[in-house]
Amino acid sequence: MPPDIQPARRSGFDLQIFAVMLAGTCTFLNVYCTQPLLPYLREIFHASELQVSLTVSSTIFAVAITAPFIGLFAERHGRKKVIVPALFGVTVPTLLAATSTGLTSLIFWRFAQGLFVPGIIAVIIAYINEEWAGRGVGRVMAAYVTGTVIGGFLGRFISGIIATHFNWRAAFLVVGVLNLLGSFAVRTWLPKAQHFKPAELSHAFADALEHLRNPRLLAVFALGFTVLFSIVGAFTYTNFYLAAPPFNLNTSQLGSIFFVYLIGVTITPVSGKFLDHYGFRRTAIVFCTLSISGLLLTLVRSLPVIVVGLAIFCAGIFIAQASATVQTGAIAGRARSSAAGLYVTLYYMGGSAGATVTGWFWLWRGWPGSIALLVAMSGLSLWLALLASRQPVAVRAKDAIVAPVD
Repeated sequence: MPPDIQPARRSGFDLQIFAVMLAGTCTFLNVYCTQPLLPYLREIFHASELQVSLTVSSTIFAVAITAPFIGLFAERHGRKKVIVPALFGVTVPTLLAATSTGLTSLIFWRFAQGLFVPGIIAVIIAYINEEWAGRGVGRVMAAYVTGTVIGGFLGRFISGIIATHFNWRAAFLVVGVLNLLGSFAVRTWLPKAQHFKPAELSHAFADALEHLRNPRLLAVFALGFTVLFSIVGAFTYTNFYLAAPPFNLNTSQLGSIFFVYLIGVTITPVSGKFLDHYGFRRTAIVFCTLSISGLLLTLVRSLPVIVVGLAIFCAGIFIAQASATVQTGAIAGRARSSAAGLYVTLYYMGGSAGATVTGWFWLWRGWPGSIALLVAMSGLSLWLALLASRQPVAVRAKDAIVAPVD
């Protein structure tokens, strides 16, 4: 290949990978953007913690109920044809959320946002595996996961900053505009699908039923439920904890707490190597130990210690997420897209439940009550992980079905 052509092609290839990463970033700009705003919204709307937490759980619930249907639709009609319209689609309710006249309408628009999210997260994994097969799937998958982590952080951080200096409506406008610009970029740079083959709908249903008869796979799905339950529960109610005395953090400062999320950029590839070397059972013990230790540290009423505790907790959660997706692919063996769709559904059901159920424990005993629940949930995660690994399989990180990291 002539030297003057090769760099151009290389540059184009990198731009395509950036488009994949940007799709993940734009998606998760939206999903959790109200978390640092919760104490502020509680005051604005004169509502309870449980009521304003619906601005988080409604979005996640919408993702959970639509993910399997969007996945089946994409199996018949293509990948990019679903991903790009979904990115533009999620922009609309994001911008309309700024027009909300009350908490009920805000929750409605947040639910509407979640309806479009599976069009990206439930489709792009299959798209990456198809379009980059034999030419660096791992690199592209890592770029996507990095994008989801960055988006999860930026959505919370930007909304906290904007709401502090302007108001909550401006936060949605800024996030919506950023999402719109990113959608245009993805439409331009994301390559058209070249290797997509439509699947028969009857085969997809048969595969799903087969997965649901596999007890080890069901244990992994339940593990995904507990993982997102824990992280959504923790990072929803830590905002109320840190907004109260003696910390008294404002919305901008609460948004900055989510810098601990960036640990996911480094911990995910490291966890893959650890999993390859030590196996799923030992990895499960590590991620549960980290999660429980981090949660317990947050009971120390010192802000630096709490931040360290949240970072350790995040490390455990990211390892758990990476491990569970690897184990899903290893146990499923075939029809991995179907298995991934089921995992994503249970994963987000767990997140929706985490935002609500943790609220009951918050109302019961405040932050210590919430931590008691989340520690118990981490213990349940370990038990499920051990169930899923009762019959060892050859697990390699390269077999992973990577679900979104939030």
